Amino acid sequence: MNNILILSAVVIFACILLNRISEKFGVPMLLAFIVLGMIFGSDGLLKIPFDNFKVAYDLCSIALVFIMFYGGFGTNWNEAKPVYKRAIALSSIGVLITCIIVGFLTHYFLNLSMFNALLVGAVVSSTDAASVFSILRNRNLGLKENTASLLEIESGSNDPFAYMLTAIFLGLNQSSDEISYSHIGIEIALQIGVGLLVGIGLAYFAIWAFKNFNFSISGFNMAFMVGIAIFSYALSTKFDGNGYLAAYVVGIISGNKQIRDTKELSHFFDGITGLMQMFIFFILGLLVNPTDLIPVIPVAVVIFAILTLIARPICTYIIMRPFRSSLSQIALVSFCGLRGAASIVFAIFAIQEENIFKDVFNITFIIVLLSILLQGSLLPMVARGLKMVDMEENILKTFTDYSEEIPVNFIHFNIPANHKWIGRELKDITLPPDTLVAIVKRNGEYILPDGETRIHENDKFILCATVAKNMERLKIAEITVNADSEFIDKRISELCLEKGSQIVVVRRGKRAIIPRGDTMIKEGDFLLIHKMDNIAK
Repeated sequence: MNNILILSAVVIFACILLNRISEKFGVPMLLAFIVLGMIFGSDGLLKIPFDNFKVAYDLCSIALVFIMFYGGFGTNWNEAKPVYKRAIALSSIGVLITCIIVGFLTHYFLNLSMFNALLVGAVVSSTDAASVFSILRNRNLGLKENTASLLEIESGSNDPFAYMLTAIFLGLNQSSDEISYSHIGIEIALQIGVGLLVGIGLAYFAIWAFKNFNFSISGFNMAFMVGIAIFSYALSTKFDGNGYLAAYVVGIISGNKQIRDTKELSHFFDGITGLMQMFIFFILGLLVNPTDLIPVIPVAVVIFAILTLIARPICTYIIMRPFRSSLSQIALVSFCGLRGAASIVFAIFAIQEENIFKDVFNITFIIVLLSILLQGSLLPMVARGLKMVDMEENILKTFTDYSEEIPVNFIHFNIPANHKWIGRELKDITLPPDTLVAIVKRNGEYILPDGETRIHENDKFILCATVAKNMERLKIAEITVNADSEFIDKRISELCLEKGSQIVVVRRGKRAIIPRGDTMIKEGDFLLIHKMDNIAK
């Protein structure tokens, strides 16, 4: 057990190191994770034997749930609204068109049986959001015409449809006594219907819970959303629904509602998703035997060419042109159809069935490698070549954790008894430059003030002021006043502080005190001190 834990930690450290290296040299990081898994595998340097496809599928399926959930949760719906119709069309109808074109052309050129050719087409018919956005975010590539949001919606939502197609083809492989073609429509309706119903229901349950309950321990909100994500998949699958679709729907609804700690939840799931991506690609690299890949390389290269140069361009043109998308946008969306972890996971799902074309896993693995290596590496250059890069557009705006930097701070203070402002109107007092009284709280009521608002005793003011810039010389120190501190029972004015230092806040229990010269320091006080460098001696 201890050796497994040590190995797991080493793998995580190696993945993080490879991530830094891939950013430096422009190689897609997901490719590095696969290579790392192959190095650890039975044909690699460390010779770790792992060939249990069932365990690999179960583990990767759990990881995919978090990736699907965050694919929805992290999507900014306001940014996606202008393009969501064409994105949904690409993720549903587009998956079917891609599967059919790849299947028929593969059958024609490679003489695979029609069933095996269509199965391969279904497995590789979805695109990978993680692959696309790891490149866009690392290169900070903003795209014109809401293309980033389009890709995010399409890539995040097409995996459930590809999974559904794969499952349908596997069902058709059974004997005619076990399944009839009339059941296909029922299966599709059941998968989509149950997935949507469970996803929508759990999303609004989560929203209701956040509004009506305060979690007593910090971090329980994140644990709660982890439970919601897992439960959405499990409950939908229990009733023959599409668990991946349910997880995505839960994410996109709850992530775009005003719930507490949305930004913190986004950062948490961003980290979890990154870890899950490392895990999936490492497991897949560990699972594959490089010597088994060599015989199917020619077949995989031909299918990759069909997929990338024929099926994807035709699919995107047919779907996007009626929406009056520009040819440049269509070309870029076509090129951004990177294949990723989901395709390999679906291939593992397929080969566990009896009488299935076993090379579908190795072929899919090579297609994903080629897609990440070639399309991933060339994506920034293609985007610039098509003049689709917008230097003024921030790629982070497509995510729910993005917020424009607001260059203001808010300051709170009370008007004590006998203050010289009492009885005067706001227009008659002098405030510091670039400062505004934003809100006045009086007797529990909030007042939006104007120049004629008269000031009363015990008014609470919220002031708005511009944020200080270029404060790199300002450093913050924290001191807790314990029983033997020399500060106890002394006034601020009596303290001998280091030159260039000043106590700016005294925290006493739950109170934050802005100190004056006569403020007395007591045991247990928490002092916040700012220090300025390079003060003349």
